[in-house]
Formats: sequence, C-alpha cells, structure tokens
Amino acid sequence: MGAVPSTPRRGVPPRDTAENLIGAFVGESPYPLSSEFWQQLLELPLTHGWPQHRVLQACQNLAQNNYQTRHLAKILIHLVWCLQDSMSISAGSPAVYRKAVNAAYISSVFLKFMIENAKSDKFEELCLDLAKDEKGKHDLPIEQSVEAFVMRGMLSFIGASDVSPQSCLLHHELLNLMLVAMSTQLCSGPSPGPKDVHPCIDAAMLQDSAVVASVVRRLLLNFINRPRIPFNGSSYPIISEGSQPGVLQRVGSAAANFVLLPYYTFNYLVSSGGEGSRSSLADNSLLVLLILIHYRKCVAVDESIAKNDVEHADSGTYSKGNSFFYDNPYCKALENARDIEFDRVDIEGNAQNGPLVRLPFASLFDTLGMCLADESSVLLLYSLVHGNPDFLEYVLVRTDLDTLLMPILEMLYNASRRTSNQIYMLLIILLILSQDSSFNASIHKLMLPSVSWYQERLLHNTSLGSLMVVILIRTVKYNLSKLRDIYLHTNCLAILANMAPHVHRLSAYASQRLVSLFDMLARKYTKLAELKNDKVQKFAIDQVDGGSIAEDTSTELQIYTDFLRIVLEILNAILTYALPRNPEVVYAILHRQEVFQPFKDHPRFNELLENIYTVLDFFNSRMDMQRMDGEWSVDKVLQLIIINCRSWHGDGMKMFNQLRFTYEQENHPEEFFIPYVWRLVLSCGFTFNYGAINLFHVDLPGDDSLAEELNV
Repeated sequence: MGAVPSTPRRGVPPRDTAENLIGAFVGESPYPLSSEFWQQLLELPLTHGWPQHRVLQACQNLAQNNYQTRHLAKILIHLVWCLQDSMSISAGSPAVYRKAVNAAYISSVFLKFMIENAKSDKFEELCLDLAKDEKGKHDLPIEQSVEAFVMRGMLSFIGASDVSPQSCLLHHELLNLMLVAMSTQLCSGPSPGPKDVHPCIDAAMLQDSAVVASVVRRLLLNFINRPRIPFNGSSYPIISEGSQPGVLQRVGSAAANFVLLPYYTFNYLVSSGGEGSRSSLADNSLLVLLILIHYRKCVAVDESIAKNDVEHADSGTYSKGNSFFYDNPYCKALENARDIEFDRVDIEGNAQNGPLVRLPFASLFDTLGMCLADESSVLLLYSLVHGNPDFLEYVLVRTDLDTLLMPILEMLYNASRRTSNQIYMLLIILLILSQDSSFNASIHKLMLPSVSWYQERLLHNTSLGSLMVVILIRTVKYNLSKLRDIYLHTNCLAILANMAPHVHRLSAYASQRLVSLFDMLARKYTKLAELKNDKVQKFAIDQVDGGSIAEDTSTELQIYTDFLRIVLEILNAILTYALPRNPEVVYAILHRQEVFQPFKDHPRFNELLENIYTVLDFFNSRMDMQRMDGEWSVDKVLQLIIINCRSWHGDGMKMFNQLRFTYEQENHPEEFFIPYVWRLVLSCGFTFNYGAINLFHVDLPGDDSLAEELNV
C-alpha cells in the first residue's frame, strides 16, 4: 500500500482504483487541495474489504508522511467544502452527501490512529495547518487554524441541517468524527491544566453563540426524536446489503473493510434489526453533547500567572480556587434553554445574551423517562435539573412524576447492577428534586396500583412517596453491607430529611423500614463504641502504638453519630409536623419502642429522643386506659392510634429547626465529570488504545489478543 506519484487513471478496475487512491492518500507525494485526486477519492465506493494488517499499515504510512503531505488537514477541508455544498443545494444531492460521508469516515479512522499514537502533548503530529499561499488560493481564512475552520464547518452543518432519510447517515458519521476529534481529552490527566492542548474541542468552544445554540438544540432534538438510519441501499452504495461487504460492515468480519478494524470509532454499528428504541444517532448525539457541556478550558492555575492572564481576559472567565477557566458556551446554552410551548417574559430582568435554545420540554421529559436505564441519559437529566431552572420548574409541576421517578427508583433497587457513579447521579437528582416542598407533597398523593419489579413483598396501592422512602432505606442498607460509602449514606439521609415534614399517609411497610433504619444504624454505632473502648483499654495495657487505629474508629463513630442524629431528626420532623396524617409511623415506633431505650440518656441523642418519648407516653397511656377483651391485635392498635391522632395537639413537643439539605457541586466538578463522560463514551462502544489513556486509570484486559488489539 505504498505511495502513488500521480493521480490514478480512470478506467482501471475498481479494486485497483481503490488500492491506488488510498495508496496515494497515505503516500509520500503531496496532492494540492485543487487536485482532481480528492474528488476521485471521495467518490470512491468503499466496498472492498481489506485485512487488519493493511489497515494498520495505511494508518502508519499516513502518520509518517503527513508531516510532508498535510493530507489529513486537506481531507478535513474537503469535508467542510462538501458540507457547504450540501447545504447550498436544495434538498441535498445524494452524490454530495456520499462524498461528505466518505470524507468524514476516512478522516475519523486516520485521525483516531494519530491521536492514539501521538508522541507530543500538543498533538503536533496531526499537522493541522497549511501554508498561507495555499490557503490564499482557496479563499481559506489565512489567520484561522484548520481545526477552527473544520469545527465551524461541521458544527454549522449539524446545527443548521435537519436530519432526514437522506442526511441521516452523514449526521451519524459527523458525530463519530466529533467523538474522535475530541478524544484528545483521553490522553490528558484528570485535572485540566493551562498547558493542555485539545485542538478540536478548544476550537468548538470558540464558536459564536448562534452556532452553539443551534448545535445544542439539534443534539437534543436527535435525542428526543431518535431517528433511525434507513438501510435501503438506494441512496448510498457504500452501505452493505445482506452478505455483501460495505463501509458499514460490522467489526469482526473476516474481510474487514478499509476503514474498519481496529480504528473505526465504534465497535458496534446500527443494523436493521436493532432494539426497539435504540438509535445510534440519538446515542452519539447525547455523548457529543455531554462532552461539550462538561468540558472546561483552564486558563491558569498559579495565582501569579492567573492574575496576569485574567487582567487581559474578557468577562468569559471564572475562577475555582487558584484555577481560572473559560466559560463553556455549550453549558450556558443548555442552562438557558426554554420550553418551546411557554414563551414567558423574564420578569426578574435577567439579561439573555444571544439566541436561546428552544425545546419541547414535554417531549424531552417523556424521552428521559423512557431512556433513564441508559447512564448517559441519567447524566443529561442531572445536567438539566441542576443547571436549568426552567426545566427543573417544568419537572416539578408535572403531575406524572412517576414517569421519571419510577425508572430512577428501579435502578436504585437494582443498585448492585449499577456503577457507583450512576448511583451518585440518581441520588443527586432526587436530592435536587427534594429541595422543593411541592415535590415532597405531591409524591405522597400519587398512588401506584402495583410495583412489579419490587420482589421482597407485594406492594399494592402504595404512594410514590412511600416507595421512595423504602428504596432510599434499602439503598442505605445495601451501601452499609457492600459499598460502605459515606457520601452515598449522606445523600440518602439528606433526601429523607427533606421529605420528612411533608410525609402524608406513609405506608405501614415504609414506616417499619424507617424504624428499622434507626435500629440498623444503632447496632452499628454500638459495635463501633465497644470496639473503640476495647482498643483504648488494649492500648493502655500493652502500651502499643495504636493511636491511629483508635483515631480511625473514633472518626467512624462520629460519622455514625451524625447519621443517627439525622434519622432521629427525620422521625422528629414527621411527628412534629405530620403526626395526625401518619398513624402507621406512630404504630411502627410503638411496636419497636425498645430500640430507642439504649439512647434515651445518651448526651448526643437524649434531646432528640424527648419528642419521641412524648409521643410514646401519649399513645401508651391511651392504650392503658382502653379496656380490651382479649389481646391487642394490629388492627385494634392501629384503630386506637387513628382515633387518638384526632385529639393529638402536640403538647410538650419541642420544636426543632427543620433539616434542609441542598446540593452544591464540588469546587472542581470538571475533575469528576470529564473522566466520567469519557468512561460513558467508552462503555457505549467507542474503542481507544488503552495504553494511551491518561484521563483515568485503566486495567489492561487479561486476554492477550484483546490487549494486543488495544495496543497496536
């Protein structure tokens, strides 16, 4: 697959033409932008299968010769010209679309190889520049970099062009190329620094607000509408039909196509027999959007450097600690998105600079509810409810909150099958929602006839709020036995605390679970207290340096002290503000009142237990006054509680300030979200040389053949 010094002749057999054209593309001889060669290359039906070693050889040849030929930059420029032609021709020309698809496809393969194997932190091997005289010949902006020209061209097409059966494949390939172009992030460390260079995504951040808004809108509409790529073969001869090889041949075929194995962006491709609601275009649109909105460009980290840089920076920068970052225009566009059905005036007088993204919130809400089993959709929901106050308000006023909450609760129920990051995102979403009192009230009014996925017992006619309490407590118990993550514990208890004053007719099962939560944490606390005492005594007797061990135990004991206090405050809030509406909670406390006894005189808990014992004394005395024939039954006790709840006035109850927890992002959210987003991209089928990944730690697969493929 060596170099070819001249443009291949017409009339030669198709396979020889393909060999010659690709050989010329990766060869030593440079072809100017105006050469007929580029048209022949992009019009080539890429239907000939080449084995893996030849694909690798082609990539290596281009990487070696690109310094001289600049062919990678040139094919990307031709891609933009094809995109411009497709937008200028009414209804789009199949021939132009095909050339653009080929350009995007070929570019993605070679660009990905060069990124994975780059030796320079600044990716100088890409050679994304041309001489000024060659730029001038073709009316290219002389002062504009090639990557800026290319990213503007791709983003302008994505934002301005509707997805139709004719353009669907082109949109798909452009999104694949976007993922490849932005994958330079995988090669950098987890903390963005001012020396990090990401040519393509940095160029994307510099686009004007109209392009940014159109891109965010299009990517979200793709996610909502979930278009499918038509596989009729009439528009694009490069699509494989049946057993015939084609550009979209699945990875792993015996005769791999030129642009496959192992460098194609994804190791899965759509097929006519795909899953019901799956859409690779929707999936890729979401991944590209998540990468764009969570990217952060660091200006400086050192205070002295930061001072000099920021003095000359515009208002589009912000600081986090000693780090300064440029504002992310895609994040701002998402945060300012508005409902297309509700065009209200900003009564608070907040200025909205530039075009707004307008979306059908109803369709977005429904699509999220349908797709929340996908971790990427969970991150999008988090990004919306955390960053966009209009969408959060829309969610809170919906009467069918179960559309979102039931998938979330089911995923928490199956926490063992989920990643820890996904559990965090789900809990943070619930925490954000629970900050609103109307949400906490409405979830107890929405009744569920049944909950098919809950296996421990049958749940009939339970409220959404009761189910939420049950699942949160179950998550705490799972975490205590498996993950032992303090942050997860805290989030679960914070949500329950926000819900507590608004609890209404909590079910018997949820009430029992709430008291059992106190019992479980109390037993853990007691064991830790005994362990601490034993270690202190052993240290005193043996004079062995066990100070650090005792200190660790003391720290954990303090954590569980705080947890117990939160649970007691939750019970206090229910009994203080909602006792008449929650007879089942009173019954559960009466039934398990012995679990509170060991802490009645404890200096850290006695104040919070006073209200609980006031309630216990009141209802115990009512039971003592009631003469019964025979023993007390559950129904009789509950009936007595219901009757006496009517005469309950809260006499003797101490009023505590309501616990109210709010969510705030960490000081450097990019250190979590950038690696998290790229882990999602890899989990969705994006293949990358594991040995080149520095963004997070990757364990190389144990399988030798797979490891060999990942390290070629």
